[in-house]
Amino acid sequence: MVKKVILQANSVSVQFKVRDQVLTAIRNISLNLYEGEILALVGESGSGKSIFTRTFTGMLESNGRVCEGEIIYNGKVLTDIKTNNEWINIRGKEIATIFQDPMTSLNPIVTIGKQITEVVIKHQGKTASKAKETAIDLMRQVGIFDAQGRFDDYPFQYSGGMRQRIVITIALACRPKILICDEPTTALDVTIQAQILALIKELQQQYCFTTIFITHDLGVVAAIADKVAVMYAGQIVEYGEVEEIFYDPKHPYTWSLLSSLPQLGRKGAELFSIPGTPPSLFKEIKGDAFAPRNPYAMVIDFEKEPPAFAVSKTHWAKTWLLESRAPLLEKPKAIQNLHEKLQTHGGKT
Repeated sequence: MVKKVILQANSVSVQFKVRDQVLTAIRNISLNLYEGEILALVGESGSGKSIFTRTFTGMLESNGRVCEGEIIYNGKVLTDIKTNNEWINIRGKEIATIFQDPMTSLNPIVTIGKQITEVVIKHQGKTASKAKETAIDLMRQVGIFDAQGRFDDYPFQYSGGMRQRIVITIALACRPKILICDEPTTALDVTIQAQILALIKELQQQYCFTTIFITHDLGVVAAIADKVAVMYAGQIVEYGEVEEIFYDPKHPYTWSLLSSLPQLGRKGAELFSIPGTPPSLFKEIKGDAFAPRNPYAMVIDFEKEPPAFAVSKTHWAKTWLLESRAPLLEKPKAIQNLHEKLQTHGGKT
């Protein structure tokens, strides 16, 4: 069954003006988001994951702008929207976002119940009494024990994991078609993180919304994603189904990210870390942005930006190593037989 493209980014670039300089945070990204899928955006901090998705809801800072390309959502060109009033019809209602720290999303002096019912009334047009019933039902669905009894509590009376469940509840109350999860489990401990991931996947299947999951944690990706887009220095450098990215990665940056998985660490040995630092996005980048940190870099990597080479119908990577004349290289030993290694350490099978 061919899935429908719900959102399309075509050659999108984003720039910020910072102290009379121009920072190019997103560089010529094209991407199709398919209805009902969970897409993970992965990469180091500063790679542009959050900035890219903020263009979908008009939430760039005032000094930022989409300088090239277009973003189309269900036939509507989002990059043509100029006013906040126009964005109100998209933000929350069509495309909702869950942020990393729930306390930045919740009003500390308004009760949990009131914050949910306000959204239900606004987006579902229900009366106050019906909105309360809906809010309590949603609270139960996300695992809030004694939802009715806790309806009038304030955010500080909830734990971090419970607050994140409430933020998810508010997002669901908008009935969005796309849910952007921006590192929603980073501030939580491992046990609660697993519960939130399972909850998001369960709700996604129940409500059939499309999900974009932003993370730097490839362990999270293995647990939740259908497709993966690997970002580096404002570009998507590799894209594919989750199994393709984990077990047949092609870009040296993806190799490095996978080699950094804690599950691959051995007792008494140092964990792998990627040498060097990402390039300055204030300067024009020549060639492959990852080349200075890439032990497999060739001369051409420093001179010419690689195109996207197709690996399969669902998998591509921007690396000259896929060019027909490039030397044949094996993946790093750390990620060879990754399937068996993750099985041994309790990872994705």
